[in-house]
Amino acid sequence: MDRADVGTLVRSAVDGDAAAWKALVEGLSPLVWSVVRAHRLSDADGHEVYQTVWLRFAQHLGRIREPDKAGAWLASTARNECLKTLRSLSRLTVTSDPHLLDRVSEESTPEQSLLESEEAAEQSERVRRLWQEFEELGDRCRQLLRVLIASPPPSYQEVSAALGVAVGSIGPLRQRCLRRLRARLDAQGTR
Repeated sequence: MDRADVGTLVRSAVDGDAAAWKALVEGLSPLVWSVVRAHRLSDADGHEVYQTVWLRFAQHLGRIREPDKAGAWLASTARNECLKTLRSLSRLTVTSDPHLLDRVSEESTPEQSLLESEEAAEQSERVRRLWQEFEELGDRCRQLLRVLIASPPPSYQEVSAALGVAVGSIGPLRQRCLRRLRARLDAQGTR
């Protein structure tokens, strides 16, 4: 679905055209799902985010300034909703089984546990630095890379429609963004 089609469908949906709304949902759902899947939410949380994104889209449909960029609006909203869900989940994570830690320690020696925890801490620190440097990239790079790491990856046509980038520019832009990220990580000694 190209940007002009998206813009036309959005304008028709604003005027109450149910077929246009259905075409928007069918055409842009893979993009929303790709963003949701990229955040690795549970099925239930993913469906909740998916529904929330479309609800927000319906609520703001008449106020979208650039209807032809509705795909980018949906991708950005999906990302924000996923991050909101992940933040709320991280606050709720509690072990309900008090003996769980005892069982884990019985399975390995204290030395192994120490090594594993150090490795996990190092990995966690590398991931934290990666995302920290990722957040320092420009908005365009962050949006593009988030969409492209989705599983399954969207087609370049879907990326083009969602982000307003020419299909032929997606690959070179991706390479430049990854080079910038790699340079930032090298400068921090993270890689």
